[in-house]
Amino acid sequence: MGSYTPKNILITGAAGFIASHVANRLIRSYPDYNIVVLDKLDYCSNLKNLFPSKSSPNFKFVKGDIGSADLVNYLLITESIDTIMHFAAQTHVDNSFGNSFEFTKNNIYGTHVLLEACKVTGQIKRFIHVSTDEVYGETDEDAVVGNHEASQLLPTNPYSATKAGAEMLVMAYGRSYGLPVITTRGNNVYGPNQFPEKLIPKFILLAMQGKPLPIHGDGSNVRSYLYCEDVAEAFELILHKGEIGHVYNIGTKRERRVIDVAKDICRLFSIDPETNIKFVENRPFNDQRYFLDDEKLKILGWSERTQWQDGLKKTIEWYTQNPDWWGDVSGALLPHPRMLMMPGGIERQSEESEEGKSESFVSSNPRMLVPPSKASGTPLKPPYKFLIYGRTGWIGGVLGKLCEKQGIPYEYGKGRLEDRSSLLADIQNVKPTHVFNAAGVTGRPNVDWCESHKAETIRVNVAGTLTLADVCRQHGLLMMNFATGCIFEYDAKHPEGSGIGFKEEDTPNFHGSFYSKTKAMVEELLKEFDNVCTLRVRMPISSDLNNPRNFITKISRYNKVVNIPNSMTILDELLPISIEMAKRNLRGIWNFTNPGVVSHNEILEMYKKYIDPKFTWANFTLEEQAKVIVAARSNNEMDASKLKKEFPELLPIKESLIKYVFEPNKKV
Repeated sequence: MGSYTPKNILITGAAGFIASHVANRLIRSYPDYNIVVLDKLDYCSNLKNLFPSKSSPNFKFVKGDIGSADLVNYLLITESIDTIMHFAAQTHVDNSFGNSFEFTKNNIYGTHVLLEACKVTGQIKRFIHVSTDEVYGETDEDAVVGNHEASQLLPTNPYSATKAGAEMLVMAYGRSYGLPVITTRGNNVYGPNQFPEKLIPKFILLAMQGKPLPIHGDGSNVRSYLYCEDVAEAFELILHKGEIGHVYNIGTKRERRVIDVAKDICRLFSIDPETNIKFVENRPFNDQRYFLDDEKLKILGWSERTQWQDGLKKTIEWYTQNPDWWGDVSGALLPHPRMLMMPGGIERQSEESEEGKSESFVSSNPRMLVPPSKASGTPLKPPYKFLIYGRTGWIGGVLGKLCEKQGIPYEYGKGRLEDRSSLLADIQNVKPTHVFNAAGVTGRPNVDWCESHKAETIRVNVAGTLTLADVCRQHGLLMMNFATGCIFEYDAKHPEGSGIGFKEEDTPNFHGSFYSKTKAMVEELLKEFDNVCTLRVRMPISSDLNNPRNFITKISRYNKVVNIPNSMTILDELLPISIEMAKRNLRGIWNFTNPGVVSHNEILEMYKKYIDPKFTWANFTLEEQAKVIVAARSNNEMDASKLKKEFPELLPIKESLIKYVFEPNKKV
C-alpha cells in the first residue's frame, strides 16, 4: 500500500467542529503542506476554532460558500489545489426536519459544485468526502455485527438522505470521470469547540447553567461517541494511506444510551440525574441505534485512543473555561432548536475583531465558471463585468486600474447620473454584473465650492445617485456606492479620544457643510433600496503622494493644520476590498475606514520620518481654521468593527499608513 503526500489541500467547512481539529492538526504537523480553509461562517462555524493556526505561514482562510462555482474554480486554480477534504455540510438532524431544502442545497448541490470543479480542472489527486454513519439507517437492536462499508444505505431523515445523495454523486464522479475519491462514514464526535446544538455540549452548557437536560423520547436510543482528536488522527491516516475508491467507517464499538450520557454528565457536575433530566417529545423519526464495523480502518493503522470518561472530562473542562465561545446560544439549547436554520436565524461569524486571516475572492454568482480546457479554443464568458461611474475622479480611476490588474472586464459609464435615459443606455450596452458609483460632487478645490453651488450639488449627489440606484434595482444589479463618513462629528456620546466610534446605524449629526447634508440625505433615502452597498469613505489616503486629492498631500502643503484624531480610509488597502464586497454581493451601510484613528500631527510625523526629514509645520485651532474656510469640517471616529469582521486581515489605520503609504514612498 503506497503513501500519498499532498501539497496544497482545500478543507471545506474547517471553521466548524470536526474539520477545525483536522485542519489545525495538519497545519501543525505538516509545515510543508499548504492548507486553504473554505468556510461561509454559518451559525455553527467560528473563526476562533482556527486560532491555533492563525499565525502559521502554511494556512489561509477564505470566507465563501461551496455552492459558489466560480469561487471554487478560482481557488482550485490559483492555489494549485491537489487535495480536497470536504467537511462542509448542514449536519443537525433536528434542523433538517424544519428546513430540509437548506440541507439539499448545502449537502448535495454544494458537493456537486466541488465535484464538477474537480472534473474540469483535472488536477485533483485526492477527494475525501466526509459522510456519516446515519446513511446506513437504523441498526437492529440485537445486531452483533455493525454496518460495514458495503452495507446498503437506508437513510431515515432528511439530513442523512442528503448525505447519502451526496455520496452517490461522489461515487458517480469517481466511476464516470475517474476522480480519485475516498468516502468516510463516522460515528458521533464530541470534544472542544462543538456548537451546542449537539447533545454533549448542549447538556454541558445546560448543566453549567443549572438547567435540566432534555432527553428526546425515553432516552433509550443508542449512539457511539468518538473524541475529536481521535477522529482528526483518523482523517490524517486516511489522507496519507487511504485507497482511492474506498469507503472507510470511522467508529467505535463502545455504545451508550442517550440517558446514560446525560447521567454521566450529571455525575461529573455532582448533580442529581433524577431531578436534572427531563423527557421531551421525540423528533419525527429517531433512529434507535447506529453501529459500525470499524475493522477496515483498524487494518489501515488507526485505533481509538481516548476513553469515554477521559474525553468527557476534557470536554467539560474546555466548556467551563470557555463558556462564551459561541456567544448567545440560548436558541440552540432548546430541546428542538430548528429555528437556527430558518431565514433570519443566526449567522455565526467571528466574535473578536482579529480572529484569523481571510482571503478576498468570494462570489455568490450561481453560474459555473470553468477554466478553458487545453482542447477548447472557445473563450469563456467572465463571471464579472463592472460598470464604473466616476472615470475622471480619483476613486473611479483607481478602480479601473484595479480591475485591469485583477483581469476583471470593466467599462466606464458614459451617461450622467441625473440623466436616466443615458444610464439605461449604459446598462444595455455594457451588460454589467455590478455597478460602482464613484461619481459625485465634492467641490474643487474642496467642499467650500458646494456652499455656492447647491443646486448642482443636489442634482448629482442626491438626484443622480438615487436615479442610478433605481436603474440598477430595475435591472437586478448591485450598486456599490462610495459615500462619506463626513456626516458625523464628535459629541457627548462619542467624545474625541474615547475610542467610541459612530456605527453604521447611528444618525448623522454633522450639518456644518452643504456637501455633508446632501450625502446624509441620500444615504437615508438609499436605505429603501435593497440593492445598494454604501461605503462611507473618510479623508482618503493613498500611496500616490502627488495626487492633490490625497489627504496627506493636502495637509503637507498647508501653512497650518489642526491636530485632531480622525478615522481615515487607506485606498490601497480598502479599494480592493470594495471589489471583494461586490463579489460577495454585500449590501447595506458599511463604515469604510481602517480601524482606529490618527491625528494630523501623527501623519506629518510619519511624513517627516519617511519622506522629508526637514519638513516642518504649524498647528492652529478650530476657531482659527474657521476664519479661513467657508464650510465647517467634520471630525470623528468611525466604528469599523463590522468591516473588520468581514475582512479580519484589515489593518489598523497607523499600520496601514506605514505598510501601504510610507514604506513604498520611503526616501529617508
